[in-house]
Amino acid sequence: MAVKIRLVRLGKIRTPHYRIVVADSRKARNGLKIEEIGRYSPASEPSLIQVNSERAQHWLKNGAKPTEAVEAILKVTGDWQKFKGIAGAEGTLKTLPARADKRAAYEAAVKAAMNEPKDGATTMKKRAAEKLAAKSAPAEESAVAESAPVEAVASEAVVAETPVEAAPAAEAEAPAETPAE
Repeated sequence: MAVKIRLVRLGKIRTPHYRIVVADSRKARNGLKIEEIGRYSPASEPSLIQVNSERAQHWLKNGAKPTEAVEAILKVTGDWQKFKGIAGAEGTLKTLPARADKRAAYEAAVKAAMNEPKDGATTMKKRAAEKLAAKSAPAEESAVAESAPVEAVASEAVVAETPVEAAPAAEAEAPAETPAE
């Protein structure tokens, strides 16, 4: 029986995933398989390649012939070099960097959100900014009035309490008291 190590295609139309299998060469591509020894997914960056090295070496030693695609994958993992006794048995397989912990990322996002201003949006529209400025302006004026000296406030109260008719008479008397030039 002629045994081959080949790829079995899985996945959607434009997102293929493959299994590396040992199968009879006379069977269909996705037909009966003897054993599955790995997976290959070219869609991710870097490509996902997982091969059970022990089983691949077993089948290669027992005479299974890899297809060109599988031979290239075995060269990347270093299994082909081990089988042939060639230097470079470590292979050139790239691995994905370790993913950040989802919980830690979530907690960092929550912490950052807690530091945002409590007024709402960070950038206001023009009208909203004008309204906010108008609301804060009277508050500033009243704060200035409260900090004014008590004497100034008292003199303003006396002026407000004087009747309107008496005020012109007081003004008329004032020029008479000034010496003439």
